[in-house]
Amino acid sequence: MSALLVDTWWMTHRRLKAQLRQPGLVVMTLVQPAIWLFLFGGLFRKVAELPGFGAASYVDYLVPGVVVMSAVSSSMWSGMGVIEEIERGTLNRFLVSPVRRSAILNAGVVEQAVTTAIQSVVIVGLGRLAGASYPGGFVGVAVLVVASVLLGAVFSALSNTMGLLVRQRETIIGLSVALLLPLTFLSTAFMAPALMPDWIKAVASFNPLNWSLDTARAALTADPDWSVVAVHGGWLLALAAVMIATSTLSFRSYQKSV
Repeated sequence: MSALLVDTWWMTHRRLKAQLRQPGLVVMTLVQPAIWLFLFGGLFRKVAELPGFGAASYVDYLVPGVVVMSAVSSSMWSGMGVIEEIERGTLNRFLVSPVRRSAILNAGVVEQAVTTAIQSVVIVGLGRLAGASYPGGFVGVAVLVVASVLLGAVFSALSNTMGLLVRQRETIIGLSVALLLPLTFLSTAFMAPALMPDWIKAVASFNPLNWSLDTARAALTADPDWSVVAVHGGWLLALAAVMIATSTLSFRSYQKSV
């Protein structure tokens, strides 16, 4: 286990160094969430005045939605890096090295987790500038960040799996476009469940993006509901574990094909 952790650390370190050489890309990944936060927050701020909405302000309600939407959006491109390494021959060179095979793929998930955590903290800070309050304090914000990281791990592992099995950029792009908006609008990212149609509420209960939102919002209140955090967070953790295991199996399938 210790050898696996060491290999994963070095592979992750390699990927993070590559990210730091592209500061413009890091900045651009924060532009879209900032637009969502300030544009949607200003445009729909009076929605919070509707009976039954249940939030002090729309910005308070919106921040977790932007955090998890950003986590999904950035994580869905993880498979593009896998395809690039296949085309460059980098991945095949690692296969003849002593590094653990699972560490090669898990490094991408860990890298995405670090990126997602940083993005989430920045968005929380931007939300504070926009007037959001966090009654749950540091613990509530920490739960929000962890929930977004787990959600990012789910979709990063899914994207990696598609990259290994299909090996086409168009598939990754199509998957991202096909999933992002439906998953977002079939959740409580922008609208309180009391004001949603019954069928959307039913679908949202099976939506992992919504599990992340329920976990975060339950912890961000002045009186946190830890039972909701435990149940929905547990579902999210289990799904992340399943998806990471699936991506590892797909890597073994790739090994057999080369």
